[in-house]
Amino acid sequence: MIKTEKALGILQKRLSSRRYIHSLAVAEIARELAEMNRIDAGKAYMAGLLHDYARGLSGSDLLKIASDNNLMLEEVERLAPDLLHAKIGAFLLEKELGLEDAEMLQAVAFHTLGHEKMTELDKVIYIADMIEPGRDYPGIERLKCLAFRSLDEGVLFGLDITIRHCIERRRLIHPQSIRARNAFLLQTGYSC
Repeated sequence: MIKTEKALGILQKRLSSRRYIHSLAVAEIARELAEMNRIDAGKAYMAGLLHDYARGLSGSDLLKIASDNNLMLEEVERLAPDLLHAKIGAFLLEKELGLEDAEMLQAVAFHTLGHEKMTELDKVIYIADMIEPGRDYPGIERLKCLAFRSLDEGVLFGLDITIRHCIERRRLIHPQSIRARNAFLLQTGYSC
């Protein structure tokens, strides 16, 4: 595992100051959610800290890395390359920093779009990214309430917010988020 001091130094150089502060806040929320849900809090903190490792890369850089390493799965990723930052971040954490913890890498990879088979750590990082104190959008207070009661309900509501946001702004919706929402809807007791 990467030492906290080393990770902080790397992120401070790599990220904008705003994104660095965001990453610190996500790490703290991730630790809190992990402790509440009996998940490894150290692992959650580090995954939260590193979750936006590739966030500062340009769209063309993200596309090149994805293309060169066969990481692009959907056409929507080519059209909206920022959607690749989570997946590319996990890839680069392994390649550049030697991070070998598969659970942490997956949590980083799924933190933006969700996934239909998220682990508890994946859910923690997904939610922590959405509710850190610097965030402000319609529904955040409800999301916080749900997330601290149930990770599954929090993820489902988070996916709802994200998809609604994309629809309202006429943005593309990644099919992975739709698959994730459908899976969580079924898990949490969907009825017609």
